[in-house]
Amino acid sequence: MTSLKFLAISGSLRRASHNTGLLRILPSLAPSGVAIDLYEGIGNLPLFNEDLETLPAPSAVAELRARVAAADGVLIATPEYNSSIPGSLMNALDWLSRPVGASALLGKPVAVLGASPSQFGTARAQLVLRQVLHRIQAQVLDHPEVTVFRSYGRFDSEGAFLRDAMTEQLLGELLTGLVRMSRTDASARAV
Repeated sequence: MTSLKFLAISGSLRRASHNTGLLRILPSLAPSGVAIDLYEGIGNLPLFNEDLETLPAPSAVAELRARVAAADGVLIATPEYNSSIPGSLMNALDWLSRPVGASALLGKPVAVLGASPSQFGTARAQLVLRQVLHRIQAQVLDHPEVTVFRSYGRFDSEGAFLRDAMTEQLLGELLTGLVRMSRTDASARAV
């Protein structure tokens, strides 16, 4: 029986994305009782516009908000573009942070990870992402930091992870940390 459901969101629109590839491997590394659902609609979200905030929300936005709300935790994989997160991911976060005071991410346990061809991985993008998530009051898992560097050697041309023990260990620790945080959150809500 599944006891926890996590939603995995890739900040990349690229078909053979290394970040989406990281998320696709997670179900095979997840602890027993954890289901991971991959959200692949980030490119369908309209650009955030306060004029569109009135109810009802655009259908793609409503779907994303509902899936985040239904999840016990969220995993966000970000590429690094110009030392920051991509616009597509920021757009999704803008939609998820609204309406003020009723954000789908408010208090939600979130784990951050990412892959990049650079020698620094996604360290800078993750710093920006963590700042945004803290601002919108998500609960962000601090450790481990999964910043897959030189990703061109860790994924095939279709974006499938080539599997290496160290990265798999870190991903497993990330999932374990998110499980712990999600269960603590659920216990706190039950009190």
